[in-house]
Amino acid sequence: MKKITGLALILAAAGLIGCTNMTPEQQGTMSGAAIGAAAGAGIAAIAGGSGWTGAAVGAVAGGVVGNMKGKQAQ
Repeated sequence: MKKITGLALILAAAGLIGCTNMTPEQQGTMSGAAIGAAAGAGIAAIAGGSGWTGAAVGAVAGGVVGNMKGKQAQ
């Protein structure tokens, strides 16, 4: 589980770096999905569940929230 959480954190950081030429809506979606994936994997690892499932659910939830915040920023 620790490997999955570490991988999710690395992917989240890589996703945040690639946001320079995006609209605020796209940046919000990407950032939210990356942060959500890392948080979901971490929570699932702590709770004893599947890290991949936690990352997937977190990415979807984070992407939706980030998209909504990005639309407000425009």
